[in-house]
Amino acid sequence: MMLDIAIEADPEWDSSSRWEILVRSAAEAAVAESAFPQLTRSERPVELSIRLTSDDKVKALNARWRGKDKPTNVLSFPQCEADELDHIAPGGPELMLGDIVLARGVCEREAQDKGVSLEEHATHLLVHGTLHLLGYDHQDDSSAEDMENREIRALERLGISDPYEVRD
Repeated sequence: MMLDIAIEADPEWDSSSRWEILVRSAAEAAVAESAFPQLTRSERPVELSIRLTSDDKVKALNARWRGKDKPTNVLSFPQCEADELDHIAPGGPELMLGDIVLARGVCEREAQDKGVSLEEHATHLLVHGTLHLLGYDHQDDSSAEDMENREIRALERLGISDPYEVRD
């Protein structure tokens, strides 16, 4: 897959080099479980932008773009339409899937609550965010179930157990 990943990591996210591996594997697994697995075989470069930042910066983005004045774990900003993904022509300009933004504090608290590592939870959120960039959502029960099942299969590819399974 000609996946070009631009990662910007604020200092609280440690070294961006370890995150690049997680981001790439999460994005590739999500694409493989989407309706657009052909993106993994495309000769046309596909770009994804990831911002690993603070709760305050995510709160500001969430307020501006979603009207919610609080931080959230992940935000996704798609930059292409499904028809662009369906008919990706080789040799065209780079296809920008969009941007994914993760909030360090929220991710860390959620990981602790779930009893998983920050890396494992962030990988789940990156899969989730990538699926949003590919047109998936959870606006109703049917689409939520479809998206969750794709997340579960993508994470299984990465050796991560079902994040929706109730743990004791």
